[in-house]
Amino acid sequence: MKNIDSCQQKNVTNGTGYNAVACWQRNDLQRSISDDIAEEVPVALVYNGISHVVMMASPKDLEAFALGFSLSEGIIEHPRDISGMDVVSHCNGIEVQIELSSRRFMGLKERRRNLAGRTGCGICGVEQLNDIGRPLPVLPFSQRFSLSSLDPALSKMRQYQPVGDLTGCTHVALWLDNHGDILGGCEDVGRHVALDKMLGMRSRQQWQQGAMLVSSRASYEMVQKAVMCGVEILFAVSATTALAIDIAERSHLTLVGFCRKGQAKVYTHPQRLY
Repeated sequence: MKNIDSCQQKNVTNGTGYNAVACWQRNDLQRSISDDIAEEVPVALVYNGISHVVMMASPKDLEAFALGFSLSEGIIEHPRDISGMDVVSHCNGIEVQIELSSRRFMGLKERRRNLAGRTGCGICGVEQLNDIGRPLPVLPFSQRFSLSSLDPALSKMRQYQPVGDLTGCTHVALWLDNHGDILGGCEDVGRHVALDKMLGMRSRQQWQQGAMLVSSRASYEMVQKAVMCGVEILFAVSATTALAIDIAERSHLTLVGFCRKGQAKVYTHPQRLY
């Protein structure tokens, strides 16, 4: 027997965005109990009537996700490049229908890629290897952050994961001001999607000062998305990768991993920290 609980899903929704399931505990297979499970649905981003990408995501904050994805992927340069957005539910998923300006849509058509399900792999669906290392801006050194302010933010991270508290199944991305106060947070079953949602929320609020804190590891794609949106400091609760460090170094991003109470590992550009 596997050292896990055995669960059987039922087609019941309990009204809070999670699937109600019948679950048999490992130590009592004769009695079922109810459990809360995070929802994961296909979300298609459709630009001017053309489907561009399908991502597996939590069905919340999808307008912020679409905005953040559009910014972090370089599809738009500013939120005003989007003139309208509608979230439309279908029987097999959700469409976010986005109206781009003519100029941005022409640019998108020139570099369209067939991206599918990038929550687990940053290069899934990329048609050419050259698409991985797209040109990135070099960040200014305009931010400062006290590492002593990191612990209070870490201790409050779970407050921004209501789905995660019930299910243990989500990541969260937080925006911190220069004093370490949390201005906003977004959660999702996918770490890339949680980051995109937060980048979208940040652009709407025009939060410029501060740093990003994510509950996941910092892959190259997480670093790339942060750089594309002008984030100068990225804190990650878990590890990072060599490629992420290389991109952060070249783009002048301050990358910090293994952020836990009383500890952190600074990999690049420590001059922003004190």
